[in-house]
Amino acid sequence: MNDDHPPGHGPTRALTVADVLALPVLATGQPQVVTGVPQLDRPVRWVHITELTDPASFLKGGELVLTTGMPLPDDVMGVRRYVDELADVGAAALVIELVRRYHRPPDALVDACRQRDLPLVTLAKDVNFLEVTQIVHALLLGNQADAMRRTQRVHEAFTALTLRGAGPEDVVRAAAEMCGRTVVLENLVHQALICEPSGSTVEEALTDWEERSRATGADDRAARGGAGGGTGGGAGWLTAPVEYQGERWGRVVMLPARADGPAFGLEDITVLERTAMALTVARLIHSTPWERTAHRNALRDLVEQRHRSAEDARARCAALGLPADGGRFLAALVELRAGGEGTEPEARLFQELRAAGVSALVGELAPDRLGVLLALRPSQPWRPVVERLCGLALSLAPRAVVTVGSEVADLSDTARSFREAARVAEATPPGQPLPTDRSFHELSDIGLHRLLYALREDTRIQEYTEHQLGRLIDHDAQHGTDLLTTLRHYLDAAGNKTTAARRGGLSRETMYQRLRTVERLLDRDLESGEQRTELHVALTALDAVRAH
Repeated sequence: MNDDHPPGHGPTRALTVADVLALPVLATGQPQVVTGVPQLDRPVRWVHITELTDPASFLKGGELVLTTGMPLPDDVMGVRRYVDELADVGAAALVIELVRRYHRPPDALVDACRQRDLPLVTLAKDVNFLEVTQIVHALLLGNQADAMRRTQRVHEAFTALTLRGAGPEDVVRAAAEMCGRTVVLENLVHQALICEPSGSTVEEALTDWEERSRATGADDRAARGGAGGGTGGGAGWLTAPVEYQGERWGRVVMLPARADGPAFGLEDITVLERTAMALTVARLIHSTPWERTAHRNALRDLVEQRHRSAEDARARCAALGLPADGGRFLAALVELRAGGEGTEPEARLFQELRAAGVSALVGELAPDRLGVLLALRPSQPWRPVVERLCGLALSLAPRAVVTVGSEVADLSDTARSFREAARVAEATPPGQPLPTDRSFHELSDIGLHRLLYALREDTRIQEYTEHQLGRLIDHDAQHGTDLLTTLRHYLDAAGNKTTAARRGGLSRETMYQRLRTVERLLDRDLESGEQRTELHVALTALDAVRAH
């Protein structure tokens, strides 16, 4: 019995005419396909043996019809009517044995089958038709049982996802793994929020997504069945609606396999239906709007360079509505630094930017830190756009601080722009005054003090500071002196003792005496420009550490 399994036939594919013809029980009859070769992938629902002149009245479609040819009409019109009835009812193929009545297929039969595109197969040797039906029906029933078991596993898997409160990413990923096809979740304006590719890249799945999705939209609405799944559009997408609070929110799309891949089957429809149901439940459970989650994930993948390729990154961002080609990009970070809690600044900032006509992705990269990727037109100056961003950020959180990186020409370089913006943020102490000409901080603002502030937690900086100033700090603590302040006045005055004495409210003699004590404690020559520079760096680093 194992030898009668059709070659290449797997549990996820329907039994076809070609599969049945390849069975050993039929292969012994030396089958030859006379007409309808392109139709050999038709699924076989049943096998029907008939010697009637009107077998179509006993058929429901999808049957492989077996006959010895004995009942075929003798006249051309009768043969044509015989074939028309089989074709009209949807028979999968007609198999005729050339042993008893015929030794070659009648021309009228060949012509009629060719006109109706009905596969006509001849058998040169005698075949036990009853054995054919037993084997094929056993395979069909086995496939049905397998399909039922697979369907049950699909239902159990999605039920488990729903019970544990799985998010949309988990649901879409599970669907793609179950069916081995690319699955995409989109909203009502045809933005692809989640894409789980299978057998393809993100670029292949999402390139020109909105245009392709809109092209299938009308057909999708017409083709969708009562169960929620359906194929629509020229692309042959399988789709199902996702609802939120009783209204349609978006849809989940299953993309067809490559040209040589299998067509959609009932199991694919089951997976898609359960995916839509699980997403509908997940939409109720997870309060964060999925658009925001999609922006966050896209930004984090850009920052951490997790995209498979630059083309994938561009396709994904374009599918989210961000112009990804032909312009320039600028990364900005908005440090909320308290004052924005409870106001949903992430969503509001995106909405305000969109209302202002600014193309951007906005997402939370860390607690109280929003990432903003600005897409600029080729000739658009970036500073006015960032100033607009600053105004919006301050309206949401009065203590917000905006830092920016450098302009980049390609989306794949935005990670560098985000790194630069992060370095500026790290080098911006709380309360750091803004430059007089703008409302944001950039790389050119980082001087020695801000550089050391950014490096304040580096143990090498801390060890250097302690080595240079530790004995002086200890002396002040033990004797109640303030020699550190004296040294600060002297260094700030660039070694001018008279100016330093005036700033410290001391006489010149007292200043001289204190400086000699500093030199003795630190074993330093304050007349040396190099040693003064070393002490000045150490003092600046000490201020940075203490400010933190």
